[in-house]
Parts: sequence; structure tokens; C-alpha cells
Amino acid sequence: MNSLTPKQIVEELDKYIIGQNQAKKAVAVALRNRYRRNFLPDYIKDEIIPKNILMIGPTGVGKTEIARRLAKLTGAPFIKVEATKYTEVGYVGRDVESMIRELAETAVRMEEKKRFKEVEPKAKKAACDRILKILRPADPQKAQQQSPISMLLGGMGVTPPEPQADEAPAELSPSPEELLKKIESGELDDEMIELEVDDNSASMIEVFTGTGLDEMGVNFQDVLGGLIPKKRKKRRLTVKDAKKLLSNEESMKLVDMEEVKRQAIETAERHGIIFLDELDKIAGKEGGHGPDVSREGVQRDILPIVEGSTINTKYGPLKTDHVLFIAAGAFHVSKPSDLIPELQGRFPIRVNLENLGAEDFLKILTEPTNAIVKQYKELLATEGVEIEFSEDGIKEIAEMSESVNNQTENIGARRLHTIMEKVLEDLSFNAPDHKGEKIVVDREFVRKELSDIVDDKDLSRYIL
Repeated sequence: MNSLTPKQIVEELDKYIIGQNQAKKAVAVALRNRYRRNFLPDYIKDEIIPKNILMIGPTGVGKTEIARRLAKLTGAPFIKVEATKYTEVGYVGRDVESMIRELAETAVRMEEKKRFKEVEPKAKKAACDRILKILRPADPQKAQQQSPISMLLGGMGVTPPEPQADEAPAELSPSPEELLKKIESGELDDEMIELEVDDNSASMIEVFTGTGLDEMGVNFQDVLGGLIPKKRKKRRLTVKDAKKLLSNEESMKLVDMEEVKRQAIETAERHGIIFLDELDKIAGKEGGHGPDVSREGVQRDILPIVEGSTINTKYGPLKTDHVLFIAAGAFHVSKPSDLIPELQGRFPIRVNLENLGAEDFLKILTEPTNAIVKQYKELLATEGVEIEFSEDGIKEIAEMSESVNNQTENIGARRLHTIMEKVLEDLSFNAPDHKGEKIVVDREFVRKELSDIVDDKDLSRYIL
């Protein structure tokens, strides 16, 4: 678990997210409390449950980005789900337990990737050894036939005839050690070879649950173990691709997949983060019509998962007692108090995210590590075009974004992407024709590109 202090966590989040200090502070404390919990004695450790967070704020102010960056910062299993995806038990659709199965799947993929990285050198070495055996068979009779090595190295794999007395000795084949070096160094990467690989197109079936077709698949190969022999098929591919494919096969042999599953479930239970978006869309009482009829039912189904329960996944049972839930919603129409009281109580920490203005947009455009201005500069640099954003040009984009948000729907920082695309649309389209040029995006440039749309208020509602 990452041992960053709350201040360090906020500093890391500041690199990507402008403002919203209250929300950053709340998630930093929640994350640090997880770290502190690891040092507690067992008799009290299990009593410390995560303090789930409810983020309240309009779209485009950074709710999702805060949760996503937080998970990336800690290397914790993280999934983002929309509350509107789910229906209560009895309706056709996804049941809420599927979010836990999705978390387990993410945790297993992360743990698998980590273990594969650890055995990568051994797996690559084993893969090169297997390719060597294909190029130089151990059976001398096979070696005398037209083997792959003879095709790759111009007949050098064929045993040369005895030289006549008046002839110079034929060029000798490379030794296995020399050939292995060629394979490892990549000299033979473009050559074609034929090899047998596992057929991974396993037979899968879907499980029919009470709420419809669930995504839990059953692999007959896994269920029946070694009773059904694995299918093998021949493939013809380059040595480079063969190294990748065989390295993956060798990694599977070197890694204990049962241990991967066990560790993944444990990691998901202790450090998993679920970002539950659009919670406001299911806030409401019974008595609705159409698609809203099961809103309160979905809340009641989510409740036991947030409270703490054990959900069966294909990797084993997963307890949700210590999974951190971060919920979010705009709550324009409904209010947090419209949620059922039991669910409200499970999100004790509430933070309000502020609307973003021109000053915030100015910072978003330039300050973060992944700032929008930097992204467009790098994109057009690939075409040999150098673009420079002047201070007044950036200020104009920020002010225009705020103006459009105030006149139409407020979509927060996402408006910057809309404005930037329109400003640079013609330049991006004609970029190959401007190779080697330097173009300055100033206030006049921005106004010229947006003049027609901004002047026509009706058109700007649809375009910007």
C-alpha cells in the first residue's frame, strides 16, 4: 500500500486537477486511513471501516478524475460504474452484484500483469530456447531435411556433403549458441517460422441469473481440468511475434494462477475502490413510471454491498466490508436527502465541488501535467507544425468557455475541449500543408475561428 501522506496525495492530485481542494482533502484522508489501518492490532483492525464519500457537483468539475487519479496513484483495483446501469432484482438487466465481479476481474488482471513482469526475463529466455529447437531440431534425421533453419539461413541447416579434394570446405552452420544469440538480439525477427500453440478459443457459456444474462462465463477447460486435453494448432508467424506469444505461454507456466487469484481477491477486499457515478439519477421514491419504477429498489440492492457482504465471483468469494465507495452526482433535480436514509448513512463524508470559472479554465489549459494546450502542441508537432499559444489567446479561450457555459448548459471543463477543437479544426485539417511553419494562436486567431458561431446564438447552442 502506498505510504504517501495526505499532503503528498493532494500535491499529486494537483498535478492533474485544478481546484476542488475540499474533495481532494477528503479522498486523501480516506486513503491515508487505509494505510493507518494496516498497523492496527487484529482485534480492532476489522472494526475500522472505510468512510465512503459522496461528491456533489455539476458535470465536468473533476469528480471522476479525482477518483481515477487516486486509484492510479495507489495502484489499487479501481472501477467506474454508473448507477443507472442496474435494475433491482426481478427486472431484466444488470444486477448490482456485477460491479463486485467487475472489481475482482480488474484485480486479477492487475495481479497477473505484476506477476508476469516479475518472471519476464525467464519467460523470454525460455521462449528463445523453444524457437531455437524449432530452427535446429535435436533429431539429426530431421536436421538433414529442409528444416526452418535451412530456409532462414540459406540451407545452412542441411548437413553439407563431404567436400571433394579439389573443393574448398563448405561454410559451417552456426552453432546453437550463435543461433540463440541471433534470436535474442533480434537479427532473425523478420523471418517466418511455424509452431504449435495452445488454442485459446475456449468454450464459454453464459450463466442465466434471476436478473438476466450475467457476464460470468464458465470455461469448460477450467471446470473439467485435465480431463479434456488442450487443443493445439499450427501457426505461421515471424520470429518476433513468436517470441511474444511463447513468452506469454512460458509466463503462464511460471506463474501460479491460483495464487494470483487469491492475492487479487485479497487486494480487492483491502484496497479496492468503486466509483459509483450518477447516483442522483436513482434518487427518488416509489411510485414512478417507466424506467424510473425501480430506482428505490436499486438503492436497496446497493445498500448491502456498501454495508458489507460477501459476493461470489468466478475467482472466489469477495467481501466488500473494506472496499471504498466514492459516489458522485450532480443532484440538480434531486437532493442527497432523496436517497433512502440507510444509503445516506453509508456515505458519511460529503463534499461539494465548485463550478469552474474563467480563472480555473486558464489554469486547466496550462498548468496540469496533461494540460490541454500541451496535448495539442504535441499532436501538431508530429506533423512538423509548431504552434504557440499566446497569453491573450489562452485567456480568450477560457473566457469564451465560461461565457458559453453560462449561456447554455454548464458542462464544466469539458467545454474547453469543444472550444479548442473548433479553434484548431482548420489548422488540424490542413496541418500537412503547413509543415515547418510556426503558427501563433492569439486572441485574434481565436475570435476569427469562432466569429460565425459566437455571433449566431442559436448555432452556438448546438456547435459549442
